[in-house]
Amino acid sequence: MLRLEPRAHESMWAAWLSPVLALAMTIVTGFLIFSVMGKDPAATLYIYFLQPLASASGLSEVAAKAGPLVLIAIGLSFGFRAGIWNIGAEGQYILGAIVGGGVAVFLHDSTSAALLPCMLVFGVLGGMLWAGIPALLKTRFNANEILVSLMLVYVAELLLVYLVHGPWRNPQGWGFPGTRNFPDAAVLPLFSPQHRLHWGLFAALVAPFIAWCMVAKSRFGFRVRLFGSAPLAARHAGVKSKRMIWSTLLIGGGLAGLAGVIEVSGTIGQLMPNISPGYGFTAIIVVFLGRLHPLGVLLAGVAIAVTYIGGENAQIVAGLPKAVTGLFQGVILFYKLAFDLITRYRVVIRHAYTA
Repeated sequence: MLRLEPRAHESMWAAWLSPVLALAMTIVTGFLIFSVMGKDPAATLYIYFLQPLASASGLSEVAAKAGPLVLIAIGLSFGFRAGIWNIGAEGQYILGAIVGGGVAVFLHDSTSAALLPCMLVFGVLGGMLWAGIPALLKTRFNANEILVSLMLVYVAELLLVYLVHGPWRNPQGWGFPGTRNFPDAAVLPLFSPQHRLHWGLFAALVAPFIAWCMVAKSRFGFRVRLFGSAPLAARHAGVKSKRMIWSTLLIGGGLAGLAGVIEVSGTIGQLMPNISPGYGFTAIIVVFLGRLHPLGVLLAGVAIAVTYIGGENAQIVAGLPKAVTGLFQGVILFYKLAFDLITRYRVVIRHAYTA
């Protein structure tokens, strides 16, 4: 019979090679899927994976998609390293957009230069508020943070729908759901009027390097790693479990909220019922594809952003269904987990003996 046994030593090269192999196998799988669907696999793969990188407009769209993915994934990586599973980043993203965007809704006539920084701060606080609920329930009642954070996603979505259909709906919007357009003072400046790339990209570029310094060089980063790898030893070393739960969940929520307010103030310009294509859930794939390493998360965020833009191109040019984007993201995660299993365990054949 076949059994899995832990390897005595996990190869660092194999561990870092697994995301590359996962992407390669995803392309091979895509070749087979497109062939079965009756599409030209080579042309469709080009449209899906290479066309988004072949023009300045495509690159700007990839960067615009990668920004929120990277920010959310960086925040989640702290909790995942510590063994604290925040699955509700989508809700924290939405709450950040609501709280930060709400400042622009109420101050829609403002021209103050302080409006945009105020929105960003309130966006972070909104995400932290929503992440603080599972943190409170976890530390006070030992509630499962996975279930609590996940259920709060649907509460946040319904709250957003209520606001944009009800009290915050634009009175001059002809009845369509959505708030007033944000004033110019509340909109992130664009790099170029021809593209949607805005200055919020700097947050996504700076966050991985700050996170790397925190994880690799700070006492807090050491405590996070220790708490995730050896919780009992961490407690003997004086690491407070409640403090770790609060800090990692608040970091994840704050960065998700920042991503939400940056998205509505930079790319969208108002609050609408659908302000996210599922960034909070997709960021979980980004975290594991980047192996929880901040710089790996940055590269993984770009790779997953390509699947979003490539999926949109494939819908228009090749007539593929929208679900193909989610399919490819799921396939990437499947292969990543499969290769991680191989790098950590080896298959052993054991013979069953009968008396």
